[in-house]
Amino acid sequence: MISSLSSIHPNAKLGTNVRVDPFVVIEDNVTIGDDSHIMPNAVIMPYSIIGKNCRIFPGAVIGATPQDLKFVGEETTTEIGDNCTIRECVTINRGTKDKFKTVVGTDCLLMAYSHVAHDCVVGNNVILANGVQLAGHVEVGDFAIIGGLAGAQQFTRIGAHTYIAGHTVIRKDVPPFVKAAREPMCYMGLNIVGLQRRKFSQNDIDTISKIYHLLFIGNHSTSSGLKMVDEQVQDGELKKQIVSFITTSKNGIIKRYTKNGLNEDQVF
Repeated sequence: MISSLSSIHPNAKLGTNVRVDPFVVIEDNVTIGDDSHIMPNAVIMPYSIIGKNCRIFPGAVIGATPQDLKFVGEETTTEIGDNCTIRECVTINRGTKDKFKTVVGTDCLLMAYSHVAHDCVVGNNVILANGVQLAGHVEVGDFAIIGGLAGAQQFTRIGAHTYIAGHTVIRKDVPPFVKAAREPMCYMGLNIVGLQRRKFSQNDIDTISKIYHLLFIGNHSTSSGLKMVDEQVQDGELKKQIVSFITTSKNGIIKRYTKNGLNEDQVF
């Protein structure tokens, strides 16, 4: 299962039934979980931890040092969870002294040429389509889907169960459960299809819809919208999650698309 044409450092730790193809390079202080497959010309650099049943496709580079001038060689890691698929030429850099690690969760799909920079935290069941570029310190919530060639500015946050259209420039935080698109990026309604696929009840979807209607419909500020949500929406986990995301945003959140007076039922 391990090709004699691969280069594996003697200190690397490989689990059972790990397949390593020709011309793979696995360096010092690397751990790879059971049943994973590392394909030709992939490079796994020091301090990388890869979970079980992962597939690393040709040309991927995992754990390279950060592209950050503040990095001075501190010992940091790249951590990838179980059941992840890392496609051709994906690059994932290890962390800096900010978080000391870059994390990709379980059951993620990172398509060809996508990039996850230093100190990013990518949740579980996330899909990054071809050419998605995440700058340093970006956070991506569970079940988020980011379309091809989209790019996220450093320190931005992308909430759980979001859908972001391809070619979008992500400069502001994207709250949970919504769709975002256009330039500048803006709110385009709820991610109804994603929520239904994740078995959200109709009652939960209605609650989320009411919250975002109060936040984005009408000519009022975010603080006014939050006040209306507080007064008009019954307390619960979904309300708490959305309000917490917005009130802790340092970059500010996306705004509503208003051109031609379209509403969320008429767009996207």
